[in-house]
Amino acid sequence: MDIKLVNRSVVQSSRMNKSKYQNMKSYLDKLKPGGEAIQVKFKDKKELISFRNILYSYNRNTGKKVKSNVDSTNNILFLFLD
Repeated sequence: MDIKLVNRSVVQSSRMNKSKYQNMKSYLDKLKPGGEAIQVKFKDKKELISFRNILYSYNRNTGKKVKSNVDSTNNILFLFLD
């Protein structure tokens, strides 16, 4: 048996590959600076946190700076590039 330590950056595991988040990721790929924003409706605070975690992972993996803004009265998350 061969066991060794590897850097964590080598391991590619992401929740974005799951079908629930794949649609969001495909829209993130289409964003252009100064262009349209993405509007995502969420049910509760827990789902908002999940969407933001996916966004942070996307930013880290692609090097982009997609920003978010929340309309908490209507439970809507806006994603955009400056």
